[in-house]
Amino acid sequence: MNRATKTQASIQRAATSRRSLRAVLAAALVSCGGIAWPMSAAASQALAQKYACVACHQPATKVVGPSWKDIRARYGEGQGAAAQLAAGIRAGSSGKWGAMPMPPQMQVPEADARVLGQWLVDGAK
Repeated sequence: MNRATKTQASIQRAATSRRSLRAVLAAALVSCGGIAWPMSAAASQALAQKYACVACHQPATKVVGPSWKDIRARYGEGQGAAAQLAAGIRAGSSGKWGAMPMPPQMQVPEADARVLGQWLVDGAK
């Protein structure tokens, strides 16, 4: 076996090893999902406070905007609901919940908006 063939074989083994490692890590994350959930919920509530969502939204009472409970009831668990909510957080909206518009929240990074959207879909608990 010449040097180029040995190098190519080494590269292929490394790629196979990386794919295997990714599969193991993905399986570990899926199996630990139940363990991570309480921390995720607490983190999501902290995000709602960090970005001042709580100034207009409360868990069960309409303040300026709809309650988290009402948002969950409207959007439910439909496919894409979390992504739709995340987009609405960043882009804002008007007319969905009455006359008061939701101003765009562009200071909320997309990743945090997705976390908040999923948290709302999951019942904001």
